[in-house]
Amino acid sequence: MQKITPCLWYDGHAKEAAEHYVAIFGGDSRIRDITYYGAEAPGETGSVLTVDFRLAGQDYTGLNGGPQFPFTEAISLSVDCADQAEVDRFWAALSEGGEEGQCGWLKDKFGVSWQIVPNELPRLLADPDPAKADRTMKAMLGMGKLDIQALRDA
Repeated sequence: MQKITPCLWYDGHAKEAAEHYVAIFGGDSRIRDITYYGAEAPGETGSVLTVDFRLAGQDYTGLNGGPQFPFTEAISLSVDCADQAEVDRFWAALSEGGEEGQCGWLKDKFGVSWQIVPNELPRLLADPDPAKADRTMKAMLGMGKLDIQALRDA
């Protein structure tokens, strides 16, 4: 069991979100447990309270807490992508119904912020040639979905 589990606060869509994410990430991803509001709880009796789920081996809890605390970009989930095909796949699946941002960031249809990042980006940004690193940064700042070849060519 992992020591720290992020808890994501949803306004009634925790189960739908968890199912959506599990379908996108596949592999070591699944719904682990669902709890429901009881008669003494503040939510509607029988409605979903929490959903424990795993995405690519990482555990999360989705909590249907209500509209008081919407998601912001202050917290995001970063997806390490091996190649452009992974960048394209995760970008398309997670941005559907949401909002595309810049520099590889997007918000999904539930309002959760994601960073879809090719795993070679840190190396490109830390290039020993400062001019090359600066060109890579400038190229990245002009992108929505990240284009690995364009970053390499910068």
